Amino acid sequence: VEIKTSNHRGVESFNLDNLRWDKVIICTDADVDGYHIRTLVLTMIYRLMPTLIEKGKVYIAESPLYEIVITKTKRREETFFAYTDSEKEEILAKLAKDGLTKENDSVDIKRSKGLGENQPEMMSLTTMHPATRRLIRVTPENAEKTAKMFDVLLGDNIQDRKVYIADNGAEYMEMIDI
Repeated sequence: VEIKTSNHRGVESFNLDNLRWDKVIICTDADVDGYHIRTLVLTMIYRLMPTLIEKGKVYIAESPLYEIVITKTKRREETFFAYTDSEKEEILAKLAKDGLTKENDSVDIKRSKGLGENQPEMMSLTTMHPATRRLIRVTPENAEKTAKMFDVLLGDNIQDRKVYIADNGAEYMEMIDI
């Protein structure tokens, strides 16, 4: 860890030259819980090893929310992966435009419940394979924004949290599990 004070108590200081890999890739579920975990991990890296972010070594791996399998009567099966709800709708609209018919074709849409429940083949095609995976490089700007939001929502400044909730709470009402 990068400790700037003398209170390191025998903990070895962070040294970028000791990295064994070129990338640190954070891979979480593609749902709200996964985003929360991603934020916690990013905040930890931002606080304890900011050089990783400053040098462009930290990435977020996107995992698909949906697997869309099309079985056509005259052709073989085709699989598409959608990473968002809007991307799923775009794929379905394009398929409909390209002649997908309900009489002759089968459409199976599977919602990914989490990385641990995905089939190895799907993970290999999407999240793990260097040629097809989607990686988002974490930059100092978005890491700093994440850390600030983390401080607002989980830090000691209760007044800032109250103001944020009062100003933005209505945006999250549909997510409340009542």
